[in-house]
Amino acid sequence: MQETNQIQNYWEKIMSRLLEQEDEMWLHKKVKNLESQGIRIERATFRIKPYHRCAYERQSTLCYMLSLSLLLKDHRHFYLEEGIYEGRVRFEGDKIKHHIIQTETISSETNPCLPEFGDKEARQRAPFTYNRRDAVRYAERWWDSYNPAYRHFDVDCTNYISQCLRAGGAPVWGTPNRSRGWWYSGSNWSYSWAVAHALRWYLSGARQGLTATEVSSAHELSPGDVICYDFEGNGRFDHNTIVVKKNKDGMPLVNAHTSNSRHRYWAYEDSTAYTPSIQYKFFRIGD
Repeated sequence: MQETNQIQNYWEKIMSRLLEQEDEMWLHKKVKNLESQGIRIERATFRIKPYHRCAYERQSTLCYMLSLSLLLKDHRHFYLEEGIYEGRVRFEGDKIKHHIIQTETISSETNPCLPEFGDKEARQRAPFTYNRRDAVRYAERWWDSYNPAYRHFDVDCTNYISQCLRAGGAPVWGTPNRSRGWWYSGSNWSYSWAVAHALRWYLSGARQGLTATEVSSAHELSPGDVICYDFEGNGRFDHNTIVVKKNKDGMPLVNAHTSNSRHRYWAYEDSTAYTPSIQYKFFRIGD
């Protein structure tokens, strides 16, 4: 209980000087990025939820979830940016000795299997009707929880994106070969359904079922489209998000899982996983 009160007090101090604080650099970057876009923070609230504590002699460690909500004013329009992030704090006696927030969890998959994209003879992509509104509606409904109709993964970002695309009417194909196509079937699924790197390559090459067109900039995307992230720029893609709306400048705001977030600015420059070498891929779904 004492540790929880201390971390609660810590975040109360951070929030009281949100525009000036630099103790949490990821949050400092978020605030500065919003300011640079002309977006004003009208209200900031948070909630702490401890989920694990261990102690030995005078040392203790507390793991918790930080729920952060920012009410933002984008010219005349208001919207909420929300996120749920994992925190870990180590105490010696009653003093905080080490504290870290992790806004993204990167997949430990070092050699992800890449999917087959379809019949080698296929030259043209098979069209399908994609309901962007339904995909976004699903993304908004499940951004901070998990649909029991699907398995929940520890690294859940791609599974969540696949669910959103499926809710928009994207057709599955390839079962039961996990290296083929894009599909989910109860106790089994394709690599492209749940692995970030595999979905990125699937979207680049698919000619049937779920298909997409790669574009050169985030500005060209619409709600229901997908952004893929290679945080370290090493050729392995780590994360995927879905566009759910656009700001006054026509730039995407995205939802994501693992570190569950809603209406986050697409570039992820405030992420603890961000590096200057980051690479993006932008996909228009169904075009």
